[in-house]
Amino acid sequence: MSNQNAAAYFVDRHLAEGRAEKSAFIEADGQKRSITYGGLAAQSDRMAALYARHGIRREERVAMLVLDTIEFPVIFWGSLKAGVVPIAINTLLATDVYETILRDSRATVLFVSAALLDVVVPLAGKIETLQRIFVIGGKDHSHADFAAELEQSEALPMLEASADESAFWLYSSGSTGQPKGVRHVHGSLKFTADTYGAQVLGIKEEDVVYSAAKFFFAYGLGNAMSFPMSVGATTVILSGRPTPGGVIDILNTHKPTVFCGVPTLYAALNATLETGRGEITTKLRRCISAGEALPAEVGKGWESHTGCEILDGVGSTEMLHIFLSNRPGEVAYGTSGVAVPGYKLRLVDESGEAVGAGEIGELLVNGNSAASDYWNQRDKSRATFEGVWTRTGDKYEMREDGRYVYCGRTDDMFKVSGIWVSPFEVEQALITHPSVLEAAVVPARDEEDLEKPKAFVVLKEGAAMDGLEEQLKEHVKQSIGKWKYPRWIVVADDLPKTATGKIQRFKLRG
Repeated sequence: MSNQNAAAYFVDRHLAEGRAEKSAFIEADGQKRSITYGGLAAQSDRMAALYARHGIRREERVAMLVLDTIEFPVIFWGSLKAGVVPIAINTLLATDVYETILRDSRATVLFVSAALLDVVVPLAGKIETLQRIFVIGGKDHSHADFAAELEQSEALPMLEASADESAFWLYSSGSTGQPKGVRHVHGSLKFTADTYGAQVLGIKEEDVVYSAAKFFFAYGLGNAMSFPMSVGATTVILSGRPTPGGVIDILNTHKPTVFCGVPTLYAALNATLETGRGEITTKLRRCISAGEALPAEVGKGWESHTGCEILDGVGSTEMLHIFLSNRPGEVAYGTSGVAVPGYKLRLVDESGEAVGAGEIGELLVNGNSAASDYWNQRDKSRATFEGVWTRTGDKYEMREDGRYVYCGRTDDMFKVSGIWVSPFEVEQALITHPSVLEAAVVPARDEEDLEKPKAFVVLKEGAAMDGLEEQLKEHVKQSIGKWKYPRWIVVADDLPKTATGKIQRFKLRG
């Protein structure tokens, strides 16, 4: 049996196939460095020796609090080569959440970008299992310098691994509570590349990819790493925050052919382009969206500005990437499309019975990229992973034409006058009004203690406030139905979101 260590396929294979001198990653900010496939293979080989020198053994866990710089793929793939399990952690969290994750995972090592060191410094010496901290960049610290340590390490051969062996962990984004450790195996990475990457995205060797979603996010890990590396393409990476102006600059400067965004960013980009504060001159071959359902107006707006349709899809940390998506040339905005080849889907009611077309049910997915389990959370694992089926926690309706329409998270849905209301449907209706940039809808109780929709809206620049509340209520009534309109409308400066762009509706309740 050939070595099924994922690094053999995604990294070392490219040397044998003649791509050693091709750029794998190019930094758009910071030091603006780049690394070739050959350089990545050599640097990741050194990681095994670094681990050996510090007594870090196979199957131990190492935490990665690393910005999107070339060190991320070096550490990630080098860990897989050594049989060490890297844990990619959200770089936008607070100290107490990092403490929870580090204690939960019992990581023995932390790799941290210098810019993030202050957030975790209070934890040094406080967590017994954390033995070493390696800092990437920066000099004003007392911890090990990652670059110097790697330089001192000789290359060691890659370990053999099976496709079913634990490869890496991600922590779920925590849109509904504390993050959970999601464990993935070596074979999952290639499965997502062979299914969504090859058969929906249609990634090619000559592509240049830019993903606004970061490496630590399952969606970003596929977009920026496993998909381009599956074909030997090049990825542009940004360590900083992807602002609309910054993204437009990257698109025009680096000319990626594939752009991977999230709905909130596409909406912000549309608003920037509409006001004439920027222009996209690059010809994009493919644009994709995930993280939250894409409102139809946002997709149509982007297409009018760029001439490139957005393939809206649905994935999860548990499934590693997108398993339900629109297809090139077959986009139906307002739907999440159809099952990605290699995955099976079904909708069930509260008792687990299948629901028919036109009815709302919870979406379950079956595919070989499913996580093994949640670390140390047996009850949640058993509730989510039911044999070959994984519960998504999302409510969907399947149309007569077989396309799936997002209705909301299972715990976001509520009934008005005995009929299910999808917060997302009301939000979509609100943002079709010319004054509204973003919207979030939650249930609230009226004076008779009955649940009704309550909306929080972020307005576009220069939007007039006079009579807006009644206008928006009437707009929703005319768009989607008399009983679904929001009884209360609150204008907000912004909406609470996870680092991956999902609106945290639970924070708006109460």
